[in-house]
Amino acid sequence: MRLSDAVMATFARHETFHPRYGWFRKAYATAATRQHGFSEADAPVNMGVGKNMVRAIKFWGQAAKIITKDPQSENQRAPEMVPTRFGHALFCDDGWDPYMEDPGTIWLLHWMLLAPRSHLPVWWIAFNELHFVEFDDKALEIAVRGQIESSASVPAPHESSMRKDISALLRTYAPATRSGRSSLDDVLDCPLRELGLIGASAASGNYRFTLGAKPTLPDEIVLFATLDFLSRRPPTGNTVTLSQLANESGAPGRAFKLTESDMQRILEAPLSTLEGVSLMSSTVGQQLSWTRDVSEAAVDVLHRYYGAGMDDAWAGENGDLPVDREDLPIEREGPIADLLAARERQPVRSAA
Repeated sequence: MRLSDAVMATFARHETFHPRYGWFRKAYATAATRQHGFSEADAPVNMGVGKNMVRAIKFWGQAAKIITKDPQSENQRAPEMVPTRFGHALFCDDGWDPYMEDPGTIWLLHWMLLAPRSHLPVWWIAFNELHFVEFDDKALEIAVRGQIESSASVPAPHESSMRKDISALLRTYAPATRSGRSSLDDVLDCPLRELGLIGASAASGNYRFTLGAKPTLPDEIVLFATLDFLSRRPPTGNTVTLSQLANESGAPGRAFKLTESDMQRILEAPLSTLEGVSLMSSTVGQQLSWTRDVSEAAVDVLHRYYGAGMDDAWAGENGDLPVDREDLPIEREGPIADLLAARERQPVRSAA
């Protein structure tokens, strides 16, 4: 997958904050219940965070494809936010995981952060285009910049912007370290760190991608990511090799750091009961074959995994589309109302 097809040329839009517990749900709740939720003057008070955290929550909600620009917004130069079809299916009261209780949801959000088109080009390159396993922040910066400069379609960011994105990446996934400027919240409050995708080398102390099967990664989330990936890339038939799913840029094997044998072992069980998608042997090795729309199959996988879901849930690029605001009445009970009530009890947190 070409870099220009995989990412948007956006850098350092996170206000130097990595994603924190509750921010993804809060992004959805704000967009679903307040038409001007991110732009109104009292947004920090309503959301219970500092002003620059409001912007960070908005960014991470967009990056995870939970919220998007409202096409009905009167000011399209600074549009309001509205939930995406995927975000609504995940976090609405009768959605897949409205309280974000299932560990698989963190893996799902990790996939959505990288799925095309990603708002995090530095992150996408780090997971998909770099072939070394062990690295430090300087080596990562040099390698990422080289990839961007070799792509004429993505303008290179300012040096400080790239460093901010690399810092956010490492604080999101790597083991926590304390520094003089970090707070306890900074060290503890990041859900994606639990995935263990980046560790520390015992020999050198450098960062290290964790390759192979992950004990907390559900098979169904890998299958969803596989089908979501296939629905997002240009159509090339109705088969794909497991080697491609493990090694192709943008594929789930890259995002989850899985080998071809990992992919085969993981996909066998959930595929055995999924209609219209199967594994088959061929002269080029194991292949995934399908006879139905892969985005519809992806939705079915999440319905089965979570044991809940709406009839109008979507995956793939259709899942990235906005819901109609008329279908989003302010909810008086359930998880969204809980979030709104909690705002009244939360002190405004300093942005410092």
